[in-house]
Amino acid sequence: MKKLKLGFVNLGCDKNRIDGEIALANLSKNYVLESNAENADIIIVNTCGFIEASKQESINTILEMAKYKEKNCKVLLATGCLTQRYGDEILNLMPELDGILGVNDYNKLQELIEKALNKEKVSYCNYSDSNINEGERIVTTDKGTAYIRISEGCDNACAYCAIPKIRGRYRSRTMENILKEAETLVSQGVKELILVAQDTTRYGVDIYKEKKLPELLRVLSEINGIEWIRVLYCYAEEMTDEIIDEMANNKKVCKYLDIPIQHISDNVLKNMRRKGRKRIILENINKVREKIKGVVLRTSLIVGFPGESEEDFNELKEFCKEIKFEKLGVFKYSREEETAAYEMENQISEEIKEIRESEIMLLQQEISKKINENKMEKVYNVIVESFDGLLYHGRTYEMAPEIDGEVLFTSEKELNLGEFVKVKITESLEYDLIGVVCDESSK
Repeated sequence: MKKLKLGFVNLGCDKNRIDGEIALANLSKNYVLESNAENADIIIVNTCGFIEASKQESINTILEMAKYKEKNCKVLLATGCLTQRYGDEILNLMPELDGILGVNDYNKLQELIEKALNKEKVSYCNYSDSNINEGERIVTTDKGTAYIRISEGCDNACAYCAIPKIRGRYRSRTMENILKEAETLVSQGVKELILVAQDTTRYGVDIYKEKKLPELLRVLSEINGIEWIRVLYCYAEEMTDEIIDEMANNKKVCKYLDIPIQHISDNVLKNMRRKGRKRIILENINKVREKIKGVVLRTSLIVGFPGESEEDFNELKEFCKEIKFEKLGVFKYSREEETAAYEMENQISEEIKEIRESEIMLLQQEISKKINENKMEKVYNVIVESFDGLLYHGRTYEMAPEIDGEVLFTSEKELNLGEFVKVKITESLEYDLIGVVCDESSK
């Protein structure tokens, strides 16, 4: 019997991507994976449901895929955070869907497909505080790079966030399973591992009763073939001396630290129900910059949170001017039902949110431009990610995939995707760099 063609559309964060990659590996045993959804018999949309913009993107993508039901598509399914969050409500509101599945039931995907093919609408959206989606993956990132999840869920009760309701409580993967997966990825040509979780700094506190991130970094760095280990989603207030020292001294750990602090005003941080306060955040930022030579700091901020005064916002701006983060993203507060902030008084208008978002981004553009100007004539180790026919595209240790800039460069010889080359910077833009491949001797 001829195998059906399956198209898979992945949306949202890198944790969602990993879920999708595990699903693809399992489904590839029974279906032919089709990169063009228009030609697929079965289409699965792996949704995001974190904030309003991502929910809308997920809904629009489902509706776009539903048009293919007039052609080849026999079954349209949705999985991921949106379906986990809203369950049968999504199935009832979107008759285009033939079934849904949440973040804890990917092992039932084959069953869901079979029932949908038999015209039976089913939803599997069970909540779990124990399940962790693990297993064989089909890596979908650029050659040479892969994300690796070290924990699932979140115990932080931030007032604006629905993640604990979607993903459950914080639970670490065993170090043994992480190492096994890392070794498999390296055997497939991966050279850069990117560690992700809702909070990577707390890795191990549940199953090992202590923070085990430093030890995890040490054992991962012993795997032959790994060149870069990048850590995302660190909480500034959870940064211990042991974590900082390991990042400083381990040659394979990228001197790049992602610390999403969200705000700096103690008034706003308290209302957000964030654990960190300005004093400890500043102390740890200064400690990181003092101990880790050449470190690049990235953060993300939320503006327009309920009750954020002009004084609070100005404090945030002054903080950004003082710290001069190398990388920074800013988001307008999204009012999400079933979160504590949804019912808070003093909601900020969308107009003011947009103004504040724009002010922070304009400030950061100037900071980023000046930082990049200082990179002129410097030589960086760059991982080659793609070639557009004219220029190669890659990243330095200072750049995480998709969220930061990239290096655009030329080479006299043909390069392999996933390899590392030395690139001399010849021009700087606000976020990107331009350069040319050079010999070690030209450094």
